[in-house]
Order: sequence, then C-alpha cells, then structure tokens
Amino acid sequence: MITTKQRAFLRGLGNALEPLMQIGKEGLTENILTGARQLLEARELVKFKVLNNCDSDAKTLANEIAKLINADVVQCIGNVFILYKKSTKKGFKHIELP
Repeated sequence: MITTKQRAFLRGLGNALEPLMQIGKEGLTENILTGARQLLEARELVKFKVLNNCDSDAKTLANEIAKLINADVVQCIGNVFILYKKSTKKGFKHIELP
C-alpha cells in the first residue's frame, strides 16, 4: 500500500508516460492480466487506456486489475489509469518513493 505522498509522486512521473496497454471490447481477460503483470515487473509504473468500445469503465477495471495482481492504483482520469507495483527483479533500478 502506498501513501498519499507516494501516490502524488508517482502521479507526477506517470503524466509523462504513454499508455502501453489498451483494453478493448473483450474487457478484462487473462491475456490482459498476464500483460499487466509483465509490464509492471519490467517498468513498475504503467499507464493503461480503456477504449470506447469496452463495456467496463476505467475505474472499475483499474481496481479489478490492481486487486488481482496486487498492484496499487495511482490515478484514474477519464479512460486512462496508472498502476504501480514494485518489481522483484534484482539489479533493477527501482523507483525511489519518498
């Protein structure tokens, strides 16, 4: 669990990111979860975009994905959300949280 100060710091970092994963009309699938796990392990901070043809809204999807892969929701605005999960890789330059 991250604090509000850490969330604000990560939000600032996330503003410069481009969405790396899009969620479409199929919604939340096992492939989305697998991709999210791999992206978060590689980058720690990932921006997702929910397409207009998806039945679920971004906030619901963000909370479901975060719960299923033990990540933290950093921000959810419109159809875009940002997730954070500390990587378990050794020798990886981790994001230093305040």
